Amino acid sequence: MSVLNDIEKIREVDPDNMYNCIFDLPEQMEKALKIAKDWKINPDDFIDIKNIVVIGMGGSAIGGDLVRTYLQSRIQIPFQVVRNYSLPEYIDDESLVIASSYSGNTEETLSALDDAIARKAMITAISTGGLMEDICKFNEIPMAKLPEGMQPRAAIGYSFVPLFIFLEKVGIIKDAEKELMGVINLLKETRSAFIEDVETDKNNAKFYAGKLHGKMPIIYSGPTLTDIVAVRWKGQICENAKNMAFANHYAEFNHNELVGYADAIKKHSKSLIVVQLRSTDEHKQITQRMDIVHKIILEFGIEVIEINSIGTTELERMFYLIQLGDFISYYLAVLNKEDPSPVKVITRLKDQLAANKKK
Repeated sequence: MSVLNDIEKIREVDPDNMYNCIFDLPEQMEKALKIAKDWKINPDDFIDIKNIVVIGMGGSAIGGDLVRTYLQSRIQIPFQVVRNYSLPEYIDDESLVIASSYSGNTEETLSALDDAIARKAMITAISTGGLMEDICKFNEIPMAKLPEGMQPRAAIGYSFVPLFIFLEKVGIIKDAEKELMGVINLLKETRSAFIEDVETDKNNAKFYAGKLHGKMPIIYSGPTLTDIVAVRWKGQICENAKNMAFANHYAEFNHNELVGYADAIKKHSKSLIVVQLRSTDEHKQITQRMDIVHKIILEFGIEVIEINSIGTTELERMFYLIQLGDFISYYLAVLNKEDPSPVKVITRLKDQLAANKKK
């Protein structure tokens, strides 16, 4: 753990400065807000929307999932995130399709975008450029142009904010900018407790990274506000820390996965750790379930960590947990002596797929 109190050693592990991307999330959201406000959208091109679909993969899709989760109790329009090469059959000219690809070259997203064009859906896009920009220009699709040079997972502010503001521009939601400013202000305040200068005994991000070190985290959350946050934690731990992790949510996992906590798991108990993401927005029955399951898991010798969100609004509580999880994944990467930026195995997969196409 002493390495987390040595800034020089921390920076040795992080030559591409993933730390700054995590630290600068509120500033990224401010820049994304400006891009979104300057985005030229004609609301008359997006009327009588019957359903919303975001198409994307990985870090580019997570922004859509966060918007979908946050708005599920606020809008009456069906909202789905599609991670696939093609769209659901119900998509037609009354559907809004939002294509999100940070690189602009994600093959699944480009394929689904072609599908949306063929179905004459109402389309908009979010990207840094690539083939997606060419397609959008040719088809006169409005695209929010993002800054280049980041890992897609580190551009979560850019994948969330323009989409959120777009929905306000076309009249689906209200007060989006006001809500975002509350999030930005909170994240600027809370990050001070997670920075590299704050030692482990006073830094929750470093402390929890130490708890997760050498173990396989299983992250559980509620079914609404924090379900996608748990997925984000899993993805960040896998990609940044190069550490396998899993995620699931209440109450669903109580009807299947919970049974896996049986005698056979005891031999793995020291290799596992459960993280429960908590929020004041939990349904009272979910709160009861989380409290009971906490005790059940402890009976099998597996440590359980409870992490509570903070913030005055649901969106603030959501992004606080995202910020904390990102910092934890970063410090876990340091403990694992892994550069948090590259994702070599994904690059290997893409290279092999490209080579197979040429055969």
